Amino acid sequence: MITINNLSHEFVIGKKGRQTIIPVLKNISFKVEKGEIMTIVGRSGSGKSTLLNLVSGFIRPKDGEIWINGTKVSELNEAKLADFRIHHLGFIFQSFQLIPSMTAFQNVELPLILKGVSDRERKQQTEEMLERVGLLEYQDHYPSELSGGQQQRVSIARALIVNPPIILADEPTGSLDSETEEDLLQFIKELNRDLGITFLIITHDDKVAEIGHRTIELSDGKIVEEGVLV
Repeated sequence: MITINNLSHEFVIGKKGRQTIIPVLKNISFKVEKGEIMTIVGRSGSGKSTLLNLVSGFIRPKDGEIWINGTKVSELNEAKLADFRIHHLGFIFQSFQLIPSMTAFQNVELPLILKGVSDRERKQQTEEMLERVGLLEYQDHYPSELSGGQQQRVSIARALIVNPPIILADEPTGSLDSETEEDLLQFIKELNRDLGITFLIITHDDKVAEIGHRTIELSDGKIVEEGVLV
């Protein structure tokens, strides 16, 4: 599902003539198989978030290739990348990234609007998805009226609404208490088991790492360990 070949990246800071180059990722290669949960761990500054942003196409790699579902996404232009993301990728963020002026229903519905789905189909699919995550009765609530766990479930519903084969998650439990975290991890495992969704999750939390079928540890932009967890 995801193939990373010799991926390297660096950030350039400062003005022209007085620039500093900061290497972030150094010759990273790995694969995520279909139906797998892959967790990527490492300390702050290890390159985890940069790696996820590269896989998602939000930033371009300095060197190397990124393939997703047979498409070389590292070579797509911005328009084709945006279209690819809508059809192939779902995203779960630590900070939820919900639009505060929109209700739970409207937040989940938004990707369907971008895809051009009709009003009637959008309503049916959005209600079904909110029911799946246990929030149908909260569909008219705004994010500020929901708990952290409920907001994250809205975020997951939004990620799932376009039936993506892959979900990329950035510290998905970072803003949750321990009980809500456990509920969310169980839900991710159910989605993987029942729907066959492939997950690539970055985390510094051992509990999150443990749900992965495999884990990769990054340190100073390099893979220092790779192993099978389950």
